[in-house]
Amino acid sequence: MPSKILIVDDEKPIRDSLKMVLAEEGFITDSAGDGEEALLKIQDNSYDIVISDIKMPKMDGMQLLESSSKVSPETFFIIMTAYASVKTAIEALRFGAYDYLIKPVEFEDLIIRVKRLIDYKMLAQENKILRQRISAGTGFTNLIGNSKPMKKVFEIISQVAPTNSNVLIFGKSGTGKELVAKAIHYNSSRKDKIFLPINCGAISENLIESELFGHKRGSFTGATEDKTGLFKVADGGTLFLDEIGELPLNLQVKLLRAIEDREFIPVGGVKPVSTDVRIIAATNQDLFEKTKTNEFREDLYYRLNVIEIKLPTLNERFEDIPLLVNHFIEKFSKEMGKKIIGIDNEPMKILLNHDWRGGVRELENIIERAMIFASKENISVDDLADYLKGKSIQEGYPDALKDATRDFEKEHILKTIKKFEYDKEKAARALEIGISSLYRKMDDLGIPTRSVKEELN
Repeated sequence: MPSKILIVDDEKPIRDSLKMVLAEEGFITDSAGDGEEALLKIQDNSYDIVISDIKMPKMDGMQLLESSSKVSPETFFIIMTAYASVKTAIEALRFGAYDYLIKPVEFEDLIIRVKRLIDYKMLAQENKILRQRISAGTGFTNLIGNSKPMKKVFEIISQVAPTNSNVLIFGKSGTGKELVAKAIHYNSSRKDKIFLPINCGAISENLIESELFGHKRGSFTGATEDKTGLFKVADGGTLFLDEIGELPLNLQVKLLRAIEDREFIPVGGVKPVSTDVRIIAATNQDLFEKTKTNEFREDLYYRLNVIEIKLPTLNERFEDIPLLVNHFIEKFSKEMGKKIIGIDNEPMKILLNHDWRGGVRELENIIERAMIFASKENISVDDLADYLKGKSIQEGYPDALKDATRDFEKEHILKTIKKFEYDKEKAARALEIGISSLYRKMDDLGIPTRSVKEELN
């Protein structure tokens, strides 16, 4: 679509000549005889560029620039002045103008400046869209949940993201540890710098030191050239150390020094290399227990664990399953080009009744598979994997998903308490929640905490 330009000048011959020249270049042009008329047009229309004289009756160019910036901040301004002084130009730029022209305007110069500004505007818009996409893909958008445990996670992320403190994320496989790390990074002052993830358990012990800290040529067999380590690559950004519990003990010492001193020595090097990185680490292990058996350094544990985030399993937030299912349906509908809008109640009940050992990742895989086989607007039981269809669907659940989730959660808690002979501490451990969380859930669900045996018998 052609760019739209508004020309503002109290001299009609100037307005008409500029309109004609720009129209011949393919621009859509409009004009106004003073600042007040121009402001009304800016309020009612969307202009890419305003070319305005400074000296005009009723409202001059500077006043128009200041007023219109509040109405249409996306519009770019070019100021025209017959007073070719540096002071006038600087003042115009200070007020927010992107460029200025000196009267009498040379048409060739005008066209060059306008086209250059249009290119810049398009580039700025594309950059903005790209940033929005990045933010949408890596910020809070992919962290789905409305349960109490997830609301607590969101609150911690919001509080810790603006800081430079190290963060340690605990969570089982499939709980979204990397998504949380990305949310922290992309909501921090480092968001314009790199977010660099590395899985400490996926790299051999012989290579991980070189990966993290780099090496010098000839430092070991095969080191034919210098290599920059990830600590330096991530300079100014965030380094995400996933599965930190797998890091060898000898490297834990070097990691600790790099964090404390903000510098490190590459393999085979002699000079320290400075770096400024934020460390976010993640693990599915109990690192505190590993410190007791000397499998993980206690000083490194406390250096990493400035802020601790514990991610709930999907079994601990059943009420989020409908939200996650709808999110994945929407995601795969776009990717596959299929018009699937929802899921029937029966397959949803099966999902609510499932033991989610694989967490959110397992749920995502299940929905992706169901979307491939779905032939109607809603996912049906037939679209689910066989191992799910074989599960018995609990009868008597209400149709409303919120009520069905609540009823299932109550039934599951009661069965677990009975399984452990009414020992609520053992039941809480089996449910993978704290004893205080169990009491709160029992209270929320109307389960008597003292006479639970009567409820079960």
